[in-house]
Amino acid sequence: MEKKKLYRSKTDKKFAGVCGGVAEYLDIDSTLIRLAVVLISLFSVGTGLLIYIIVAIVIPENPGYTPYQDVNNQNNPYNNQQPPYNN
Repeated sequence: MEKKKLYRSKTDKKFAGVCGGVAEYLDIDSTLIRLAVVLISLFSVGTGLLIYIIVAIVIPENPGYTPYQDVNNQNNPYNNQQPPYNN
């Protein structure tokens, strides 16, 4: 079984990618994580925001991600480009 690692997300991010990375790690919707962070920040009088900043510094970005990484390379806009028209 492959060992999962926690990284900040490069694709599912609003600020630093912390919530997106945690959501990818836990395999749940990132909106739920973001909502939890907002509620914790509100009820803890800003302590949640401080923890978010520290975690954003500590957790590394996903090193293995490339912008067009998919199995069939279907989403790469540079695939199947048409040559320029000759008049």
